[in-house]
Amino acid sequence: MKLKKLIRLLLINFSLIVLFQSCGGRDVKEAADLVLANAVVATMDESNPTAEAIAIKNGKILFVGLSNDAESFIGDSTEVIDLEGKFVMPGFIESHAHFLGLGKSKQILDLREAKNWDEVIAMVAKACESARPGEWILGRGWHQEKFDPAPNPNVNGYPVHYELSKASKNNPVMLSHASGHAIFVNEFAMKLAGVSKSTQDPDGGTIVRDADGNPIGVFEENAENLIAKFYEEYFNNRQPEEIRNDYINQIKLASEECLKKGITSFHDAGETFELIDLIKQQADSNKLAVRLNVMIGDTYDKMKEKLADYKLIGYANNFLTVRSIKQYIDGALGSRGAWMIEPYSDLPTHSGSNVTPIETLQKISELAIANGFQMRIHAIGDRGNREVLNIYEEVFKKNPAKKDLRWCIEHAQHLSAQDIPRFAKLGVIAAMQSVHCTSDATFVPERIGDARAEEGAYVWKKLLNSGAIICNGTDAPVEDVDPVKCFYSAVTRKLSDGLTFYSEQKMTRLEALKSYTVNGAYASFEENIKGMLKPGMLADITVLSNNLLTCTDEEILNTKVLYTIVNGKIAYKQL
Repeated sequence: MKLKKLIRLLLINFSLIVLFQSCGGRDVKEAADLVLANAVVATMDESNPTAEAIAIKNGKILFVGLSNDAESFIGDSTEVIDLEGKFVMPGFIESHAHFLGLGKSKQILDLREAKNWDEVIAMVAKACESARPGEWILGRGWHQEKFDPAPNPNVNGYPVHYELSKASKNNPVMLSHASGHAIFVNEFAMKLAGVSKSTQDPDGGTIVRDADGNPIGVFEENAENLIAKFYEEYFNNRQPEEIRNDYINQIKLASEECLKKGITSFHDAGETFELIDLIKQQADSNKLAVRLNVMIGDTYDKMKEKLADYKLIGYANNFLTVRSIKQYIDGALGSRGAWMIEPYSDLPTHSGSNVTPIETLQKISELAIANGFQMRIHAIGDRGNREVLNIYEEVFKKNPAKKDLRWCIEHAQHLSAQDIPRFAKLGVIAAMQSVHCTSDATFVPERIGDARAEEGAYVWKKLLNSGAIICNGTDAPVEDVDPVKCFYSAVTRKLSDGLTFYSEQKMTRLEALKSYTVNGAYASFEENIKGMLKPGMLADITVLSNNLLTCTDEEILNTKVLYTIVNGKIAYKQL
């Protein structure tokens, strides 16, 4: 009996020796899969705002605290990364961009850096050299206000198609404006679409013409469809598997770009039911690398038929949510499509465009609230924003029992002073894009005058002070999806020439970081699982080379993404 007891004690002691040897003499509480140690952690959790280490297990955060305390979560198979003082934060949440559009932008000509119209023509000419006759040449990102020198000749600043048409005689060309609210096409494309001097402007759209009434190649807002439908016919004339693979490649390219930029969640600003089906299939196959909150962007008739069957919340291990509807009330300021209360200062005969009738938006909003969907309507001009606030207010009054709706206005870019307090009063979220401010500010006063610009252009601080919630994004591919650049715009409002655009509207560093984390999670009803770093939350984490809360303004732009962690796994690592 004594011998058996002695043997048992020896075995217990041996086991303890092995345990302590394996974990450096520590008592392992619960072995984590991954531990990030010796970091500067901005948790965005007000109850525990800073930390040094994070332990992760099974895709969720197990521990947040001091590095010494994190040692008790290190087991034999735990991967430990010593971050040597690098900055750790919740994964960036892109709150308004176009996921497939971002992917597609990687497949076509990127015109964002074109300094003038001649450079655009040269890029198109080069693309035509390797294209088959009749093959469409696509591009995106040109902006007439950023061309130096200005195009000559031009109409309202827009170039005229002649030189482009000479460089692309055998191919239809369609180049999207940086805003996405106008296109530039060549003569081949206009002839293909049957557009001529006698073609009438469609409702909510404009064919830009010269003094003799001839189309110059620019089609604004709904007029884009006169050309785009022929490209869509060309696109859809391929084999179904080829089309499907094209979309899947766009998903892949968009995911890679997001992970490289530290983005772990993405609010996709409008996809059709058919494309949502495809995205869902990718989710079913565990092929989504970034968490998507997809807004439905389809017609009223289709939504009336299908909406009730498409709500998805936290689907596929929280990689896919569908619970919101995207619509448009107006266009963009750059193309003078933003719907303004007063006419444009640089085009006094024009006040912008109402691209979707008010009655249609009212019907869709009533459909949304009846089915428990969130509305997210694009509104850039002050008239557009006022009309959307009016629609929301009317629907809310008709449905007093419906609470915590979190309806959004996408962009909320130019506001009348009297409408600013209405966001907080109605509980409407302003889904804004800080980088639009610094990108567009050079022409904003020209479009709407200094007084209106100061009163209501990108008035982040006025909205925040009134109690409104702002979530942030880039509207990619309109802008680079890079959240660091957008963060810089939010806290500096500094333009490329060094000037500052109404600096009193800058966000603080913490406000800007909240707009990209906590508030993005709140806007998608996911604040209980993401946007903060605390135990039980999803382990979606971004590691940066600089501390965004304390580094200098100049250092912000030099910040590199070192790691992007999604669901507790390293999805991107800087080599």
